[in-house]
Formats: sequence, C-alpha cells, structure tokens
Amino acid sequence: MKMKSGNERKKIIRELLNRTDQEFTDEELIHQLIMTNITENSNETEKLSFGQRASDAVAKFAGSWAFIFSFIAVMVGWMAVNVILGTKAFDAYPFILLNLVLSCIAAIQAPLIMMSQNRQEAKDRQRAENDFKVNLKSELIIDDLHKKMDLIIENQKKINHRLDMLEQIGKAIDTPKAGSPIHNA
Repeated sequence: MKMKSGNERKKIIRELLNRTDQEFTDEELIHQLIMTNITENSNETEKLSFGQRASDAVAKFAGSWAFIFSFIAVMVGWMAVNVILGTKAFDAYPFILLNLVLSCIAAIQAPLIMMSQNRQEAKDRQRAENDFKVNLKSELIIDDLHKKMDLIIENQKKINHRLDMLEQIGKAIDTPKAGSPIHNA
C-alpha cells in the first residue's frame, strides 16, 4: 500500500496527535507521534452506574449454566408441587401462573441483557478505534523509516562510487608508466 501525499500524511498525524494548530517539520511530526500515547483505556476511566452494574450482573448470570440448571430446577419443582397438591394446587395443570412468571422474567431480563450487550459493543468499538490508531501510527513510522533507509542506501551508493573512483585514481598514480625514471631503475 502506498502512503498518502505529504499534506495528507501531515493531516493524519495531526489528527492522531489531536493538534491541528501547531506547525511541525516532518521530523518533529514523527518525533511527536512516537512520543504520543494514542490509545485510550476505557476500563480505567469508566464509572458504572447501578443500572449498568445490574445489567452486567444479570447478563453474566443469565448466560451461565448455573442459571439454566437453577431455572430448570425451579420449573420442575413448581410443576411437581402443583401436581402433588392436586385440587389444592396454587397453579393447577396448565400452569398459567408459571407461564405468567416466565413471561415477566423474560420481559425484564431481555432489556437488561441488551443494555449489557450495547455497553460491550461500545467497548468493542473503542477497542477497534484504538487498534486502528495504533496500526496507522505504526504504518506512518514504518513509512518514515523506509524513506530514511532509502536515503541511507542512496548515500551508501554514492560513497561506494566515490571510493571506487578514488581506488582507480590511486591505482593510476601507483602504476608507473613505461619510460618513467622509476620504471627504468
């Protein structure tokens, strides 16, 4: 993937740094970017309300095997007691009262679980945003390192070319020519 133009790149870095009013050189921008912590830890800053804590607790319990087994036990117990009591049962065979209780539990439980899921979704969005910022920061820094490496390689080629030229000049100076006084001696 090719990195964006210089102005677009500076704009992205400024957005990552949350600073749009300061002017930086490319090196200062990269240095500021390296020194800036761009992720936000939502777990430390978040204060949960009573309702949020309750919805998390209900969602945690309602999504467990303990809830399923206890719910089955309560329903079997309810039905067994009513069948055994026979004509004196408080909820006789079609178990209309049990049906009403189950409907009320579902009506209360579903919104609580959805509230908990919505909060989890917000946390996931924040985590994804943080991941994106970290990846973008890394990409910008790696792109800068590639440019610097390209400059180093180019300078290394120039230095090698000059060294080769110096070697050739040195060989030309050290090699005596035919007819010279050093060669005849």
